[in-house]
Amino acid sequence: MNVGRLWNGLGPAFLPFADAVSDELPARRLARLGLFQVTVGMALALLAGTLNRVMIVELELRAFVVAGFLALPMLLAPMRALLGHRSDHHRSVLGWKRVPYLWFGTMLQFGGFAMLPFALILLDTGAGFSPNQRLAGMFGAALGFLLVGAGAHTVQTAGLALASDLSDEDRRPKVVAVLYVAFLVGLMLGGLFFAALLQNYSELRLIKVIQGAAVLTMVLNGIALWKQESLGGESTESDAPRPAFVDAWRALVKTDRTGRLLLAVGLGAAGFAMQDVLLEPYGGQLLGMNVGQTSLLTALSAAGALASFVLAAYRLSRGGDAARLAGWGVVAGIFAFAMIVVAAPMRSAMMLRAGAVFLGFGGGLFAVGTLTAAMALQSSGAGLAVGAWGAVQTTAAGVAIALGGLGRDLVTVLAERGLLGPAMTGPEAGYIAVYHGEILILFMTLVVIGPLAAPRTDHEGPSTDSPRSFGLAELPG
Repeated sequence: MNVGRLWNGLGPAFLPFADAVSDELPARRLARLGLFQVTVGMALALLAGTLNRVMIVELELRAFVVAGFLALPMLLAPMRALLGHRSDHHRSVLGWKRVPYLWFGTMLQFGGFAMLPFALILLDTGAGFSPNQRLAGMFGAALGFLLVGAGAHTVQTAGLALASDLSDEDRRPKVVAVLYVAFLVGLMLGGLFFAALLQNYSELRLIKVIQGAAVLTMVLNGIALWKQESLGGESTESDAPRPAFVDAWRALVKTDRTGRLLLAVGLGAAGFAMQDVLLEPYGGQLLGMNVGQTSLLTALSAAGALASFVLAAYRLSRGGDAARLAGWGVVAGIFAFAMIVVAAPMRSAMMLRAGAVFLGFGGGLFAVGTLTAAMALQSSGAGLAVGAWGAVQTTAAGVAIALGGLGRDLVTVLAERGLLGPAMTGPEAGYIAVYHGEILILFMTLVVIGPLAAPRTDHEGPSTDSPRSFGLAELPG
């Protein structure tokens, strides 16, 4: 038996993206390119999975303040569309289009990470700092989150557009899908490493972890962008007029179906993201989990998302409907929140962990399904498509995170004053109210996304229920 022939036959069947490599984009180069997604996932694991719990539980900050920190960079997401459009038509005397954006985005990430440790020192309530010093710490933390988030937006938008530039049309969906897997791997490994490093928590250890993340981001992103674009290898388009952004945007969102799809994405992103600042504090305050144990929840969610990606690859490559797949993801999210809600009264950390896995699984299915359905919207440059989709998804998530933190604090204050009745007096009241709100939003998402699964007429563009090679051509991550 020819083992090589057997491997080649099994590869495409069991590894949906095994044929993503090509002569122009070999496996080693593709692996290097995926490192920028790993750093973005690592940054998300640190900001949304570890620091938010530390600031709420250990530093005793209000949840709405921490939610505001997390929401700040997300509210910059509308700029991703403009950023991607400009990178599509960037005029560089060196012949580079995407590399300058990748580099400056990396510098923004490094600067934000470098600022955060000093801000956290000033926010320590037990260190005896004056109100003005604590105010400086608040400003520094907000600026640090903003810089890391802005850098991640820039790196991710330009990096995914670069992947589209380097791959041919047939392999492009699978190439960028591989990069999405790299993002999830970075998120999962980041959660695991932070959980292990912070098992014995101390402020000094946390500062070292943040500084290590800053250095690792610079190193990995430097490796990722090295020789991806050649000097003078691309047309600089110095004499070509840059298309108007407004015209390109109108071409992208020209149908009613597009509007419904964007609304579904906004609602779904809000429904899944409102808990981002609350899940780890929920485990810490109500179930007594330490920093390492709550950091592990991020890794479990990423593992669930990876599992959903494999399932989506199987279903969509066999003609499954993308909108229906996204709907099943919403259903999984509803069950996940139900498990999370009952974890506190049951005093079950295992139930919370299971809920985190299903939350990642449902969110992954929803993202894969809606983004696959959106592949037909690419009427302009790759950068614009990446930026537009990231803008809708991330802006909705940012607003939801801020509202989630504010809602938790407001309900908690009312419960502590006895204004919600004898059944709602404990610290769990604020968390439970937000989780029930997310369940309601996800039900609304099901209502909006339902008509998208209906057969499409010819004038509406290509159908989403025909067999295809699975991939997310312009995934924002």
